Amino acid sequence: MLWHVLVTSVVAAVIFPFLDAGQRRVRVRRFSRRLLAILAVRPHISGEPPGARDAPAMIVANHVSWLDIFAINTAHTARFVAKAEIRRWPVIGWLCFKGGTLFIERAQRRHTVDINTQVENGLRRGETFAVFPEGAVTEGDVVLPFHASLLQPALACEARLFPVAIRYTRADGSLCSEADYAGVKTLLDALRLMLTQRLIHVHLQFLPPLACAGRHRRELAHDAARLIAAALNVPVPQRRTGKASRPPV
Repeated sequence: MLWHVLVTSVVAAVIFPFLDAGQRRVRVRRFSRRLLAILAVRPHISGEPPGARDAPAMIVANHVSWLDIFAINTAHTARFVAKAEIRRWPVIGWLCFKGGTLFIERAQRRHTVDINTQVENGLRRGETFAVFPEGAVTEGDVVLPFHASLLQPALACEARLFPVAIRYTRADGSLCSEADYAGVKTLLDALRLMLTQRLIHVHLQFLPPLACAGRHRRELAHDAARLIAAALNVPVPQRRTGKASRPPV
């Protein structure tokens, strides 16, 4: 894994500046697939990821593991919006940045506005963005109410919103707690736990897209959370109320 990350870092530093967007997406997907294979994480993809005809498109998913980004990229390469702390992770944070991830300072409302502007511009260019609107990582046995603030660019572009249900399981089908990033785990802790498993299955279920035109962002966020909860067979989260939404992670 270290060798894979090292080689990819060199490619990102030396070759990426000369690649167009399509070539970068191919490299990102190749890196993600190889990383999962090295860690014995087998992806299972169902449903239809966004296609060229679906642009502009945004992906919203429940958040379980630090591998979620790479798992989604194996199915459909997207740009992500993530918490600023990830940018400070050694190597991985830099690679996410080179892959097009935008990092948001959750405590700064003005920064959310700036990120939304960048996301909206990207959507209008035909890029796919992905967000994790729960605002926290879970063990995969629950879906938290979705924060709606980063769905605003999808509404502004009248994009299609693709809910994705993510679940990690062991070989016997039970929930794989070794794969989650919940609680006080460090990245190294999570990696060590994952390596105790001979094989981890990550299931990504792309659900039917939601049209954003004419919708309110809180209503849209609740509908996406409800669909994901139903796909995972967990309780539907309560609808968020109030005028403000805390920026998601």
